[in-house]
Amino acid sequence: MPAEAFGSTAGEFLARRPRLFEAGFVGPLLTFDDAAMEHNLRTMAAWCDEHGLRIAPHGKTTMAPRLFERQLEHGAWGITAANVSQLRVYRAFGVRRVLFANELVDPHGLAWVSDELDADPDFSFCCYADSPRGVELMAAALAERGGRRPVDVLVEFGVRGGRTGARTAEQAREVAAAVAAEPRLRLVGLSGYEGEVAHDIAESSLSAIDDYLEEFRGLVAEFAGAGYFDGLDEVIVSAGGSAYFDQVAEALTRPWPEGLPVVPVLRSGGYLLHDDGFYRVRSPFGREHRLAGSESPFRPAMRIWAQVMSKPEPDLALLTMGRRDVSFDQGLPEPQVIRGDDGEIRDLAADSCHVSGLADQHAFLKLTGAEVRVGDWIGFGLSHPCTVLDKWTLIPVVDGDQVTDLIRTYF
Repeated sequence: MPAEAFGSTAGEFLARRPRLFEAGFVGPLLTFDDAAMEHNLRTMAAWCDEHGLRIAPHGKTTMAPRLFERQLEHGAWGITAANVSQLRVYRAFGVRRVLFANELVDPHGLAWVSDELDADPDFSFCCYADSPRGVELMAAALAERGGRRPVDVLVEFGVRGGRTGARTAEQAREVAAAVAAEPRLRLVGLSGYEGEVAHDIAESSLSAIDDYLEEFRGLVAEFAGAGYFDGLDEVIVSAGGSAYFDQVAEALTRPWPEGLPVVPVLRSGGYLLHDDGFYRVRSPFGREHRLAGSESPFRPAMRIWAQVMSKPEPDLALLTMGRRDVSFDQGLPEPQVIRGDDGEIRDLAADSCHVSGLADQHAFLKLTGAEVRVGDWIGFGLSHPCTVLDKWTLIPVVDGDQVTDLIRTYF
């Protein structure tokens, strides 16, 4: 933040209508493009409406309540959480419906959830179970707390070698029976994550995901036939990260047994910011439109600016950006634009330079044609927003170079 902002509230600072390169921000500096975020919000909301889906975007991507608010304003059904600490942030900012996409067996966390449910009749919460032992622990903790409302549970169906989730249909049946037998729990549906089935977009991988989703559907119908969902107003069926949600949509919106009140819920979190790497390649929108030679409906909304501080060799520049500032688990930052002394921002040719490595506070920019001088600023696209934002606590939102908002994260 600019030194001149110290002592101001965010509102007071924004009232000065600061400009990104004139207000005194220091680098490296992560920014969000407001128009790109708004476009992505509208695009995903329209796509879900068209396909008869609800979305509970995974809040771990941003951990930014202001962005949760924007997602909810654009029709999000709820927000997904992965742990109790995240859930507490959501509740502190008034999120009313949370899909807890994980097992919850910690007695302190369960006691807190039970108290929240009793204190707020409008609070809707469900979590996962994937073992009879987990169900036993949940029931014991809730019995000790003595809450009035049961905790809603989704049986999680996983894959061998993946993360959590019952590994076989038979194990899933055992978990469902265990949940149904506990009066302090209520079985309300089934959940899974197709992203553990495959990690690329080869035809064999996409086919394996379809097979997994077909088995998932069969379990939902089987549980309904066993009477587990009798009397429910909604049966939640949930899957869908940010890479294969088109296949999830096709599987979860096909006809279900007559009278079964299925609510299909995606948990995609990456769509809001999109990226210039992992999701650009794997998002179904990116895949489809790249093959067709047209523009992707999602737009990357993240850009980080770093300054050239050294050029010790003719073909190497060092910048004020490193592992502490950017993601590197799913691809290195992509140099896109350069801003020189004249203040003009120019595009960089794709083959004119690339990041060859990162140290804690340095980026190594290999020059293969780009004219770069010490003092220039380079704007980079980033890959995988989930591992970018946990490095930043206050992020400017920009319209051009006008700073329009400040996004605070709560990791």
